[in-house]
Amino acid sequence: MKNLIKLGFAALLSIHFTTATAQNKNTENENSLLWEVSGNGLSKPSYIAGTFHILCNKDFEIKPKTWKALHQAENFVMEINYTDQNEVLAMQKMMAADKKISEQLTPEEAKELDKLLADYGTSLKNVDSHSTQALYSLIATKAIPCPPNEVKMYEFELLTEALKNKKSVNGLEKVDDQINAIGQSYNLKEVISQLKLSNEYTIASQKMTEAFKNENLKSLDQLIKDPKFMNKKQEKLVLTDRNVKWAEKMPEIMKKQSSFFAVGSGHLWGNNGLITLLKAKGYTVKPVSNL
Repeated sequence: MKNLIKLGFAALLSIHFTTATAQNKNTENENSLLWEVSGNGLSKPSYIAGTFHILCNKDFEIKPKTWKALHQAENFVMEINYTDQNEVLAMQKMMAADKKISEQLTPEEAKELDKLLADYGTSLKNVDSHSTQALYSLIATKAIPCPPNEVKMYEFELLTEALKNKKSVNGLEKVDDQINAIGQSYNLKEVISQLKLSNEYTIASQKMTEAFKNENLKSLDQLIKDPKFMNKKQEKLVLTDRNVKWAEKMPEIMKKQSSFFAVGSGHLWGNNGLITLLKAKGYTVKPVSNL
């Protein structure tokens, strides 16, 4: 169960203002999950790759252009640096809560949740000491249409290659940043409401997988930001606010080393996506069809 929750949490961590509309029009029909960042004083280009945190083996593919971009870069940057043991410990700590879930519910609500959790292969008793964020991560474990031993984690495959090629490895944020973003976005009642949408998540996951395989960034963006799963407040906390912070950090990282950034695909598109935010800072950001 603990490994499943960690997988699910990674999958879920796994915008709409009017500041850069003209730039979005320029990229509206350009399908790519790999983008080159150049100009604005950079001596070498860097790359941003949109990822799909967890995929079944049968759907998993990292395109040749993505491998080439990684090999050309000197530095590999994920959302979180999983080679940092402090981050791994923080992930483990995230799973526990100070107050049991059952203590935050009425007896009727607890009974309803226990029945709901049976569909996720567990029970309230098994997860009672877990955090709200850990409970939320169960959604992803059910949405993935294959057992845990048949999945691959996109970033970890890239990380393995980066380490093999002796790239430096860094993160854009800390585990605590992600935990806080999800904690502020979804309280216990909202998480339970999301757990009830398991069938919708499964359907959405299948559509997202196809969009990802086709590099259809615009469709992916629409699916990720479906109001059923993410209201405007949640979108701001989980995506927009984090994008803004990352876009502030990325220039200094790119200035020091040519870097390959691997982030969830939902962080790329839109007026507050990384593509637009970096363009607004004066960088040339263009889709890569091949290298």
